[in-house]
Amino acid sequence: MKIDLRRFDLKLAHRWAVARSVQADGSGGADICKVVFVELTDADSTAGIGEAAPSARYEENADSAFAFLEGVDPARLSFADVPGSMKYVDSIAPQNFAAKGAISIALFDGAARRAGKPIYGFLGLDFAEQKHITSFSIGIDKPEVIRRKVLEAAPYPVLKLKVGGPDDKQNLAALRGVAKKKPVRVDANEGWKTKEDALRQIEWLAADGHIQFVEQPMPATTAPKDLIWLKDRSPLPIMADESYLSARDVDLCADCYHAVNVKLVKAGGITGACDALQAARKAGLKTMIGCMIESSVLITAAAHLAELADHLDLDGNLLVTNDPYLGATAEKGVMSFARTPEKVGLRVRAKT
Repeated sequence: MKIDLRRFDLKLAHRWAVARSVQADGSGGADICKVVFVELTDADSTAGIGEAAPSARYEENADSAFAFLEGVDPARLSFADVPGSMKYVDSIAPQNFAAKGAISIALFDGAARRAGKPIYGFLGLDFAEQKHITSFSIGIDKPEVIRRKVLEAAPYPVLKLKVGGPDDKQNLAALRGVAKKKPVRVDANEGWKTKEDALRQIEWLAADGHIQFVEQPMPATTAPKDLIWLKDRSPLPIMADESYLSARDVDLCADCYHAVNVKLVKAGGITGACDALQAARKAGLKTMIGCMIESSVLITAAAHLAELADHLDLDGNLLVTNDPYLGATAEKGVMSFARTPEKVGLRVRAKT
């Protein structure tokens, strides 16, 4: 097996800010997101592509991901033995979930190509066209910019509004000035520090009448008793994101949340994400598949698992201007493989 690595800067259409990156005056955020692409090629020229989109929230970045991937011995990887290959990858070092996820995606891409199936078929899943709707995310910004972003997002039937900045109430008002009754999901990214403040904020949001749920209202380090207190009183469902990294967190989240957000970059790839989704469903939790700022490689990989989710938030590639790959599409918010140039494996192709 041969392994090739490539760094890439995804350029955002708008500055991207969430609660942990925005400053008290509303400044902060990022204009680019650094990712690493992985390509595996075996002796018969079967190839698989993967992507690492690491987050500082989990003490990872493009440099750490690249360093981890440089330490992978490609001779220990095989499209014929994805579980064994990932057992080796997991043994190299702890954490590094985004980098491990990139290897996982590339291995499944190659394995499914060899089997002549799309990844979802290789996993024994299906993918129903015209069924799976993704939300479109609006990052923290000034109200006048929020209004422009919402206008640009007009084709998408569900929005996701980031909160936890100084202008939350003005931003929701700006959104409603354009999209009066459109369903909105709200993501606080651990922005509210006490259960009382979180409850006040959720009660304010509930008065809107069209908020579907609230993601990660409090820090993942919050005492379970405080999260349970909030869950019992919240007028809106609350969803774990930073609190739900993998299936290992399911018992805690079943007590403290109504739903969980599963991301391939947190779970260490496709197998980990499948395990996290299935464990959550078994525990009675609603599920969403989410993303970071990513290219079509990661977004398409996540779309293969759509049948395991109640909601999708797979818009990371829609927020950038230089996605180097073609994969699953989201025209008018509907996830689809109908127009993908590749019919097996990951179903992604590099743009020419």
